[in-house]
Amino acid sequence: MKGILGDNRIPTVEKTDYSRWRLLDEAGRHTWHYLESDEELEAWSQSIADKHHLGLATGLPELPEPRTGLECAKNGLEFFSRLQLPPGNWASEYGGPMFLLPGLVVTWYVTQTPVPASHMIEMRRYLFARQHPEDGGWGLHVEGQSTVFGTAMNYVTLRLLGVSEEDPRMVRARGTLHKLGGAVNGPHWAMFWLSVLGVCEWEAVNPVPPELWLLPDWTPISPWRWWVHIRQVFLPMSYAYSKRYVGPKTPLVLQLREELYSQPYASIDFAAHRNSISPRDNYHPKTWVLNTVNWALVNIWNPYLRTNNISKRAESWAFDLIQREDENTKYANLGPVNGPMNLLACYIHDGEGSYSVKRHRERMHDFLWMKHEGMLMNGTNGVQTWDTSFLIHAVVEAGLVDEPKWKPMLVKALEFLEDQQIRENCREQEICYRQQRKGAWAFSTKDQGYTVSDTTAEALKAVLLLQHSPGYPTLISEERLQDSADTLLTMQNATGSFSSYEPRRGSEYLEWLNAAEVFGRIMIEYDYPECTTAAVTTLSLFTKHHPSYRSAEIQRVIDGALRYIRHAQRPDGSWYGSWGICFTYATMFAVQSLASVGETYENSERVRRACHFLLDKQMDDGGWGESYRSCETGIYTHHEQSQVVNTAWTCIALMEAKYPDREPIEMALRMIIDRQQPNGEWLQEAIEGVFNKSCMITYPNYKFIFPIKALGMFARRYGDIKLG
Repeated sequence: MKGILGDNRIPTVEKTDYSRWRLLDEAGRHTWHYLESDEELEAWSQSIADKHHLGLATGLPELPEPRTGLECAKNGLEFFSRLQLPPGNWASEYGGPMFLLPGLVVTWYVTQTPVPASHMIEMRRYLFARQHPEDGGWGLHVEGQSTVFGTAMNYVTLRLLGVSEEDPRMVRARGTLHKLGGAVNGPHWAMFWLSVLGVCEWEAVNPVPPELWLLPDWTPISPWRWWVHIRQVFLPMSYAYSKRYVGPKTPLVLQLREELYSQPYASIDFAAHRNSISPRDNYHPKTWVLNTVNWALVNIWNPYLRTNNISKRAESWAFDLIQREDENTKYANLGPVNGPMNLLACYIHDGEGSYSVKRHRERMHDFLWMKHEGMLMNGTNGVQTWDTSFLIHAVVEAGLVDEPKWKPMLVKALEFLEDQQIRENCREQEICYRQQRKGAWAFSTKDQGYTVSDTTAEALKAVLLLQHSPGYPTLISEERLQDSADTLLTMQNATGSFSSYEPRRGSEYLEWLNAAEVFGRIMIEYDYPECTTAAVTTLSLFTKHHPSYRSAEIQRVIDGALRYIRHAQRPDGSWYGSWGICFTYATMFAVQSLASVGETYENSERVRRACHFLLDKQMDDGGWGESYRSCETGIYTHHEQSQVVNTAWTCIALMEAKYPDREPIEMALRMIIDRQQPNGEWLQEAIEGVFNKSCMITYPNYKFIFPIKALGMFARRYGDIKLG
């Protein structure tokens, strides 16, 4: 059954029947389906992976109690292998941000998109499950304090999903929002979505001029120089801004106007609130440069200089680039922010019933994920290639690749990576500012189609490890492996480092134009120890097996990357992590880079400093626990309790460094063994990932992959001694 958002016939039941949910994996594309009929249930049984992701009992048996690290690793792999999906990959939630689902629901509402009742019910469940327990608001991410962005947008979302304003939970949320000054104190992205919905006036939105896309490429602020995510969000945002699009003025919209503010809607001078923002949302305050530019755009450019001809040219070119993004990603789009925005732009331009709107509506389901708390929106359309590659590394490092029991699982994983390698570049890639991608792997699937430096490196490494292990098939040819190395070699920065999607294209001064306010380091690509290490270790392995292919160039790239790694170390011995929490994550990678060229605790002062930094943070139970606050502040912050994932990362770093004292490693691994459940799984603990310094994101499969790797590495280095 489907309904239209805002319809008073939306079901009011609190929860669906979880035995009726199924995850469909079509060559890596993940979509959740609710089976309405008994005939459907009979034809499509619920898998162990379905049950695990939904928080249901899997029925998997208890395993023999492990006494050694390798036995514990095998128990973990026994459980995790049962979660492998038919194409050979693993799935997982990739949630955490609380601003994603609202953008989708607002887009569905203004485009009158039919939504399954089951999805509406479970979205409500998830948002209420993640409501702040103390004040009833919502934050930027699931572990953050309540903000105007999170509270206003998720309040609106629940109202669009049919929740009454009289619901006690909504009354609490509304009270918190008003205490924070009301929705007028929201950041830029909040004001954009509220204006699209019609519960805010466009005068409150700082300019998002599509004319920037008409600037010559040589200009220092040209959008092609920006980080790809802000570039692809700004693109459809600028189109909707230029159109000043507002959805239908329904009774619910009119009612929301009176709920979101601490004064009557008609009395608000929205133009005066263009720069209003709650201190809780103002992680990256607008600079005087940006404020000056915005003032000039609002007071001079828009009213006096922006001719109809200029605006039409800008809108036309912006929409052409939107179409190219849709084509290059088969409508999957880069992520869950620009995906709904592109749907909105196509709805404005092409209209209801158009092919583009139909395809976007289908693709929105790629971002949705079901778990025990309800339905959320993932940070991408999945982590398929990323997690599958790391699992292969873990099994190889644990010394289990030659065991016949695991070979079918690993061959299926290799088959998945073979299928997901991108085989061609984008059409006219220079026009749409896309990075070379032939031979690369995307973070999720080849349909999404964006080159990512470390995903390409880790996937290539996984393929090399398996295809050069006895008894494994050669599925990816030498030519295709060379294509992958070729693309990786195009991605090095002048500093020697590697960034994420592209080499750095613009100056760090572009951060002066960061209008997002809630994020830091968002305008350009940056140097990342994690991505750089992936390139170093993979290119070294590639050269080992292909010594005659571009060997001199590869060595120069590796040398430059290692210089960057050494330079990026902080005086305290650590490295700052930008994609995982935080210092434990990046330090693991950096030490791995140095170990690959023989730098260890014995012969390297920098490796000794890294080890001492980590050992100083060991907790009383032998583990490590790092809080997401490390990412925000740049200072190591202990979590309240040790974490299996942080502990595994640290153990891997110490073993890569060949730290001479086994005792702290053994203590840590005993903690990991003690946390393992009788069926081999580890339970979810604190959030593991981060992006743009301030927003956290989950990697639930890390609690399997990295403990398996750490435990197996210990057994290979020190023997399979008793630990449990």
